[in-house]
Amino acid sequence: MSRAKGDSLATNFGVRGGTLERDVLDNLSSRQGRYPQIATRHDWYMALAYTVRDRMLAHWVSTVQAQAKADAKVACYLSAEFLIGPQLANNLANLGIEAQAREAMRALGQDLEELIGIEEEPGLGNGGLGRLAACYMDSLATLQVPAIGYGIRYEFGIFDQIIRDGWQQEITDKWLRSGNPWEIARPETAYEVKFGGHTETNTDEQGRLHVRWVPANVVKGVAYDTPILGYQVDTCDLLRLWKAEAIESFDFSAFNHGDYYRAVQDKMASENITKVLYPNDEVAAGKELRLKQQFFFSSCSLQDMLRIHTFLGGTPSTFHERWAAQLNDTHPAIAVAELMRLLVDENELGWETA
Repeated sequence: MSRAKGDSLATNFGVRGGTLERDVLDNLSSRQGRYPQIATRHDWYMALAYTVRDRMLAHWVSTVQAQAKADAKVACYLSAEFLIGPQLANNLANLGIEAQAREAMRALGQDLEELIGIEEEPGLGNGGLGRLAACYMDSLATLQVPAIGYGIRYEFGIFDQIIRDGWQQEITDKWLRSGNPWEIARPETAYEVKFGGHTETNTDEQGRLHVRWVPANVVKGVAYDTPILGYQVDTCDLLRLWKAEAIESFDFSAFNHGDYYRAVQDKMASENITKVLYPNDEVAAGKELRLKQQFFFSSCSLQDMLRIHTFLGGTPSTFHERWAAQLNDTHPAIAVAELMRLLVDENELGWETA
């Protein structure tokens, strides 16, 4: 959108530059591709959410820069659930601009409470475990403790409930169907996670044993970031969730030979790992899928921590000086073994050092 067009749109509403109203109108046109006369209530919600997120990200950038300069130790919270709840009202309160936003939306002909009411509940958690994790992240940010929450970006929540003919029915929780304005996709931040296969060993000239994992299949974990702002402080921490994708999502050769199912088979099998929160584990396949989920997000998270550590000038042997990990319940417990594997097999540290 050109600035001239934005100025015209704002002028029609009598909005001055640099105000919250002006920023909402900018996001309505530049992100939503809408103008007020045709914008739906959801369009207005998204425009306001992006406006709020822009302010949060400014805090996040300054937080990361300050923490890197201070060489701060980072607390990482690994959890299979983060029951963070709707974000708009919470983030307005954290920024201290709820009254300002209410007045701005009123000036634009919208009711803030109605916009808050249409927000989807993120399907990232189910109960006490997930709520505890979310509260920890809120508290760490408010206490201005450097922290990253690591988990899974579930495509579907555990379930939605409807009442039909007086009976409860469980239906798919499609919480992402209208988009999620609070997250930022990071396709360049991705890691390979191995499953199955076998290992091969060899001894080098110094007599050191090396182990190489030859996997049966490999899945890619892609990062999605959500800023977590503390309550009326400048510190903004990060919730980084992993989405599973196939290394090669489309087999062009199979498609050309008419085998359309095989052309996308790897994509479907890989994405199943982060498809749904708590798959039914009454059957063996469900138990296997849950274990895959736990290993998947633990491995992605540890690889990410090691990458950031190296980027900041650290070495694997000094990893403990900058990072502390909290494992929320048993789900990420496999991270202990995976960290040893990454340090010993991938980074060639001795067992005792690791």
